Order: sequence, then structure tokens, then C-alpha cells
Amino acid sequence: MTIDAALFSPTLLWVINLLFALVLLLALRLTPWRKFRDMEQLNVFLGAVVALLVLWHMDVQVQSGLSFHLLGVTAMTLMFGWSLAVIGAALALLGVILNAGAGWDGFAINALLTGVVPATLTQVALILIRWYLPKQFFVYVLVNGFLTAGLVGVLTGYLAAWLLVFSGAYSFADLSETVLPFFPLMFMPEAFLNGWILAVLVAFKPQWVYSFSDEQYLKGK
Repeated sequence: MTIDAALFSPTLLWVINLLFALVLLLALRLTPWRKFRDMEQLNVFLGAVVALLVLWHMDVQVQSGLSFHLLGVTAMTLMFGWSLAVIGAALALLGVILNAGAGWDGFAINALLTGVVPATLTQVALILIRWYLPKQFFVYVLVNGFLTAGLVGVLTGYLAAWLLVFSGAYSFADLSETVLPFFPLMFMPEAFLNGWILAVLVAFKPQWVYSFSDEQYLKGK
């Protein structure tokens, strides 16, 4: 999802800018930078950022001021963790803005919406799933990968709509007749994109996925 910052008041945008700055500082502090001493891990991270950049260029305007694109952040979070997912999403959005020549006023709000929110929801889901469900390969792929990604995509869409209503750009009645009924359709493409990425990676390159280990999910199962 991408929101046009022109729909928000300058005061609200400053609050959002401050909030994102605090979140980004936290992510930078929590990031395990030592892992990038392994050049393979660094190359994989940068490749994931480029993949997000390309994915986010393929957007479709669903309402004036609101565009839809697949997120891919669930896979990013499960591969690298919350902090690096937030940083990677911010870098991808930076690339999109530079390439499209768009204004910077919408950077923070879209970084929160397309990066911080999905990464946080994915991380919370990972903790809950580990706590309540057995650590098995198919649970990881189907629940952490497919199901979580689909739900995160739908919830992010509804959050974007709520922000537009809160800003006064649209009424809830307007959006409920135009875009809200179609948000559940985001579930399947987002689920399949992230789910298949995770399925392939844990099968062939499990060392690239921080949240997966053969010891926990495969050994003795």
C-alpha cells in the first residue's frame, strides 16, 4: 500500500515523521550488524532489498491517493528479523522514491505502513506461533509463511483505509463502497508470494532464514 501524503495535514505528517524516526533508531540499535561480516549474508540482504524495490514499483492505484502493491515484508522479516526488515523496507522505499522522482513528504508514513507495520505484525505472529503451535516444517511454511503473510497484507490494507478516514480525505462510507470490500482479495497473492519464497528458501537455503533451523523444525520430526 502507498498513501499520498498530500491527503494529510502538515502537523500529522510531522508526528508520523517523528514516530518513524524513533522506530528507525530502535531498529538500527537492535540490528545484529556482526552477521554482515559474512559477505553471503550481506549480499542476500541487499538482494532482498532490490527485490522489494522491484516489487513495490508494480503498484496499481485503487483510489485517488491510495495505491496497492504486494508487500513481501513477511518473507523479509522471517529471513532477517524485525530490525533488518524495517531497515530493508526503508531502503527499498528510498529507492522507489528516487527512481520515481516522488516527493519526500510521504516517506515516513509509507515506510511505517509498508515496512514497520507488516514487519511488526509478522514478528508478533512468529512469537505466538512458536509458543502455541508445534515446531514443524509444514507449520512454519503454511502458518508463518502463507497464512501470516496473507493476514498481514489484509490488515495493512485496512490500516491504510483507516488512515485515509482519519485524515478526512475520505469517509468510511465512501471507502466501504469502493475499496474495502476488495481488501480480502489481497490475501491470496500476498500469501502465495511470501509462502513460496519461504518454502523454497527453507528447502534449499535454510541458512538464509534467521527464523528457521533444521534442529527445531526438522530433526526428530
